[in-house]
Amino acid sequence: MRRASDGDWTAVTVPGSVYSALLNAGKMDDPYWRDNEMKALELMDADYEFSCAFSLPREALASEKLLMRFEGLDTVCAVYLNGEHIGGADNMHRIWEYNIKKAAKTDNTMTVRFSSPTKYIKEKLAECFVEGSSDAMKGFPHIRKAHCMFGWDWGPRLPDIGIWRNVTVVSVDTARIISVRVAQAHSKDRAELTLIPEIDAAPNQSWTARAKAVSPDGREYEMQDGKIIIDDPQLWWPRGYGGQPLYNVTYEILQDGASLDTWTRRIGLRTMTVSQEKDQWGSEFCHIVNSVKVFAMGADYIPEDNILSRVTPGRTAALLNDAALANMNCIRVWGGGYYPDDFFYDTCDELGLMVWQDFMFSCAMYELTDAFSENIKRELEDNIKRLRHHASIALWCGNNEMELAVKEKWYKRTHKQFSDYICMYEFIIPEMLKKHDPDAFYWPASPSSGGGFDKPNDDDRGDVHYWDVWHGNKPFSAYRNFHFRYVSEFGFQSFPSMKTIKAFTEPEDRNIFSYVMEKHQRNNAANGKIMNYLAQTFLYPTSFETLVYASQLLQAEAIKHGAEHWRRNRGRCMGAVYWQLNDIWPVASWSSIDYFGRWKALHYYAKRFFAPVMLSACEEGVITQDTNTNAEPYTVKKSARLSVANETLFTFEGVVRWALRNADAEIIREGETAVSVPALTSLWLDELDFADAGLYDNYISFELSDNKGGYISSGTALFCLPKHFRFINPALRAEAGEGFITVHAAAYARSVEIDCGADVLLEDNYFDMNAGSRTVRVLRGKPGDVMLRSVYDIR
Repeated sequence: MRRASDGDWTAVTVPGSVYSALLNAGKMDDPYWRDNEMKALELMDADYEFSCAFSLPREALASEKLLMRFEGLDTVCAVYLNGEHIGGADNMHRIWEYNIKKAAKTDNTMTVRFSSPTKYIKEKLAECFVEGSSDAMKGFPHIRKAHCMFGWDWGPRLPDIGIWRNVTVVSVDTARIISVRVAQAHSKDRAELTLIPEIDAAPNQSWTARAKAVSPDGREYEMQDGKIIIDDPQLWWPRGYGGQPLYNVTYEILQDGASLDTWTRRIGLRTMTVSQEKDQWGSEFCHIVNSVKVFAMGADYIPEDNILSRVTPGRTAALLNDAALANMNCIRVWGGGYYPDDFFYDTCDELGLMVWQDFMFSCAMYELTDAFSENIKRELEDNIKRLRHHASIALWCGNNEMELAVKEKWYKRTHKQFSDYICMYEFIIPEMLKKHDPDAFYWPASPSSGGGFDKPNDDDRGDVHYWDVWHGNKPFSAYRNFHFRYVSEFGFQSFPSMKTIKAFTEPEDRNIFSYVMEKHQRNNAANGKIMNYLAQTFLYPTSFETLVYASQLLQAEAIKHGAEHWRRNRGRCMGAVYWQLNDIWPVASWSSIDYFGRWKALHYYAKRFFAPVMLSACEEGVITQDTNTNAEPYTVKKSARLSVANETLFTFEGVVRWALRNADAEIIREGETAVSVPALTSLWLDELDFADAGLYDNYISFELSDNKGGYISSGTALFCLPKHFRFINPALRAEAGEGFITVHAAAYARSVEIDCGADVLLEDNYFDMNAGSRTVRVLRGKPGDVMLRSVYDIR
């Protein structure tokens, strides 16, 4: 690889990029360190070329058809073989194949010349104005490249270029299999698979086909008369509702008994759609899997790195396993990145994570020329065919936030660009899906009520992006004012762990308003917003480390307020998918897992508020009434309604215990209630009146156990803001054993953090404790010295 204007070659591994090659060779600084992003961005003002030599055997050269296949070219480039131009590319989301039959020799040289993406979008913008997110570089909608590579409100401007997926030479003599669509039909105790192949064949050739499905336990089912019949099928379920058995399906074409090509994929046997049935509140929006209505619990996924070669199967599997460990059953792939690799979906299939799949259009206006239309049609076709067999694909969605943006005029647009929106998302995409994945559910945008600019973001239909908490500066209690049908975005920011902050800062940078900390905060003025919410909630932290801890508690408490509320109202609301799961670089953001895979407080909270059976409290106090310390005196209502959410297929039988306590955790009064919660429901308990409670001195604790006394869920609630509660020093101390840590508290301790190393994962963390002891297991890593803190220490 080299800059096109000079001869300084640098070795590059494919898949790879300019940045990956220069970093591996020690020729550029870490773009994530301090403000090195600025120097790295300048590198993209140049053109680059990639070149390699390879040999082909005589058999390949003699084949009837010889193709060079690129799984991913990023982005605008020309491809040469032995000095002959064989094709070009202008879309990183497509698969590109070039006929090299005439140009190929035994010994070959391939060259790919990439154009500067930054210059390209500037030139195109001068020709035709299109607008999009102001956090990205101007002109980004003109190029079919991951939009967030040009910057976003959580990501840097690092529009890397290169050969980002595998390259192969494909030789075809008679015929090859392009793809196979597996259509499923289910009846009682039977699944019928119809295999519809797409074959690329030379003229006047004939062949035969055979196919089979192999169950997880090795049973084989042969295709007969074009169909595979499976009796007593093992059904695939989302996580928490059943298992994830996967069948291997093989389709083979033969000529005179000799195999020409074979196509093999793993599929899950299931039905999957979305219900929009009308009800007393409007229209529901709910995943239905195997006739069961599923409450979606999950987070939004963004690209895991700006340097795409760093995204490996192991890294992605670790991230998705951590999502599953937090009891998630749904991942939304956001539309401003790229279509993830096959291993992403393989892992989702295995873990039972339903995938809400956006097409890669987000926060931008597009100029729909004939060339652009043809380009995106090929992009859609490639990715629909590549992904449609996955059991985890729950729905296809046209775009992120564009219907709302067009309706509310977020961006300047022409009349033509307005009509282009309708054409793209309500004609082109649905037509491509009808052709290539007709059984799938399509949703035109997120958020949407079904398209046609009919009140996108409606409270009572479709999906919602709710940002009044955070962007609108509303208090956490505002979540409880809404009973959305499905929330596909809601979020709150925090800083990552101290170890992550140290990975991009010098000691002198560690002030949230320093230049470097603000370079790693891409949402304008957001560090000040965190401080605003902190002032409403906690005492002023007097150390940087404590501020980081407090920011993570703010984030976790905010999302908990929303998620628990919507789970308490299951049936009316059927999805809580928060923004966002992960980070693209080390940054202050809305993620619950940071760039290095370290869990923030939110991810531990998510494990609790997405638990299959969860006890929560809808408390009344200052935070739900008037938080003004100097408001005219009024009688604060102090009460709580407990609720048990049961997101399992079985009735839950257990006992709810509650207590009113003082700051020492001594019980003032208590009670218990036996509960029987039907499958897939939420049960409200009678309201508890705590008029006698001290506003600043008492709290309530609550716990759910099963009928055998086994712990299920617990929590605490205050009647005042945490900053005004009269905490007593809980005198926290820890004992570390082999694979566990025990925490002791002498008084009520809220949001106890066990810090025993940033890369140590615990069974639970950031939890509330009454006076006593709590033991948690170590799930990953080797604990070092243990440091404990709680809300008492925010001062």
